[in-house]
Amino acid sequence: MKIVFITGLSFLMSLLSYLNPEPAQPKETAIPLCHIPAKSLVGNDMSAMAADPAFQRLHESPLPFTYMGAGDMVKFSTADGQSANGFLLKTKKPSNKWLLVYQEWWGLNDNIKQQAETFYNDLKDVNVLAVDMYDGKVATEPSEAGKLMQGASKDRLASIQKGAIAYAGPQAEFASVGWCFGGMLSLQSAMMEGQKAKGCVMYYGRPEQDVEKLKTLDTDVLGFFGSQDKGITVETVKAFEENMQKAGKKITVKMYDAGHGFANPSNPVYNKEASADAYKLALAYLKDKLKA
Repeated sequence: MKIVFITGLSFLMSLLSYLNPEPAQPKETAIPLCHIPAKSLVGNDMSAMAADPAFQRLHESPLPFTYMGAGDMVKFSTADGQSANGFLLKTKKPSNKWLLVYQEWWGLNDNIKQQAETFYNDLKDVNVLAVDMYDGKVATEPSEAGKLMQGASKDRLASIQKGAIAYAGPQAEFASVGWCFGGMLSLQSAMMEGQKAKGCVMYYGRPEQDVEKLKTLDTDVLGFFGSQDKGITVETVKAFEENMQKAGKKITVKMYDAGHGFANPSNPVYNKEASADAYKLALAYLKDKLKA
């Protein structure tokens, strides 16, 4: 009888638990960052972040824009036995001075081509190559960009960058510039260029955190960041400055009262004044470094 009573009581408690479940505890959610460390460009970290809808919502779709200027698409060989693409604005007279331009996570879209032409027109005697890091693919929606970033392996990215550097020729001298994803790539490019590197500009890109790798830089760095950036925080930038000092390298930082993507006209946080000031400083820096 006792066994029957206990069994019945157990059944009753289970039924009550089913009908009145405990409220689910809220899950802690971290805001994913689009500024991924170079060492995480492959594997689950990047794939998970790029696929996360919350991560994708950090990026508004770029405004429609069609580039109608000069320049040509070119193809060059890469170290992995494949080929890659770039948008080239070549000087009228032969020149060994090159500016490598690195895209945002959308890909080599018309906005980047226009920015490349702007630098080309203002630098005058410098070849400008906007490097296609997605092998011809361009996203217009955050979900599309997430898929492209998931497919961008560290090895392939490095091969494309090395191919672009080799395409310029053995006598080339380089400076680089990029925004967000491209800001990180601009710094990586400068390290790959070795003694050929003359300048590096990075807009709110993820800094290299390995001091030993920073020691390989043969140029100083000009960095533009926003104090309201939730990804590349003020603390992150300070740590970058400290690491550059440990590496014995020079960095000049300009911090604006702005958010991430402040230099992109298609971004809701676009800051016209900060963008204009940053471009003025970047142009003066590149002219000085490339003797343009």
